[in-house]
Amino acid sequence: MKLFLTGIIFFVLSIVLQFIWIKIQNRIHITQQQKWYGVNIDNEIKAATPSMGGVVFLLLALLAMIIDFSFDSFIFWSLPVLSGLIGFIDDWMKFRSHTSEGFRSLAKLKCQLILCAVWVLAIFFMNKLALWPGLWDMNGVLAIPLAFLMTAGTINAVNITDGLDGLAGGSFIISLGVFLLLIPVEGLNAKILIELFFMTAGFLFFNIRPAKTFMGDTGSHFLGGALAALCVMNGRTLAIIPAGFIFIIEMLSSAIQIFTIRKLNKKVFLMAPLHHHYQLKGLDETAVTIRFWLVHAVGSVIIALILI
Repeated sequence: MKLFLTGIIFFVLSIVLQFIWIKIQNRIHITQQQKWYGVNIDNEIKAATPSMGGVVFLLLALLAMIIDFSFDSFIFWSLPVLSGLIGFIDDWMKFRSHTSEGFRSLAKLKCQLILCAVWVLAIFFMNKLALWPGLWDMNGVLAIPLAFLMTAGTINAVNITDGLDGLAGGSFIISLGVFLLLIPVEGLNAKILIELFFMTAGFLFFNIRPAKTFMGDTGSHFLGGALAALCVMNGRTLAIIPAGFIFIIEMLSSAIQIFTIRKLNKKVFLMAPLHHHYQLKGLDETAVTIRFWLVHAVGSVIIALILI
């Protein structure tokens, strides 16, 4: 009953806060300039859409920390919240400069790497770090660097995926469902899953096409941090692979595109990440989003069943 009430509270708060925040953003014109080298589809509509919906995630995460404060809760929420703050700096710089470029890529990456390194070491000293329960990891020799790389990679992978209405938020909700197979769903884990599900569902209510708000880097960094934290803090770093299935595919598509352009002077995709490739092939944005959700759900469950 307590979890049920928590879910209802977080869903209602998410809906209400997003509604209010959308009104505020519209009033002070918090939108994001579209990239000139983007897909150039619905640019005028997307350029006028509020772009910092992820701020509500930060507020609700702080509420979650206060409601059920404990050391483990604090450590868990610190990664998505601090990741989200890095994204917020990026979003704010874009808003202030009225351009599509904010935080310099290298500076942002350095902040992400420092945060992930400190957080992973904290998990290690809490004796919670492992690749998978029972898997030999040489007392952290493999677990520490892999957790560090996969945590930083997940934050950026979700950020890369956030390019279509509802894509990143809907995929994240599917990931939360897959966690029912991957981590013990009890105690703090159960509360966190409920809170994350309903705060994301409240956002998705306004983000499904045609989107009334975007999550921005604030939201994508937050969700990436939360996904990684659920895996690493439960001693299941490898769970990032099934839980982040579509996010990893999107990140790999961008990496492949950059490599082939720079080394072979050729493109593999019409545009990267992969969702833009299908847009340019003429597929409707909603169709791309729903098909990516389906691929994510099927791929995540298959890999999760193999892993467990």
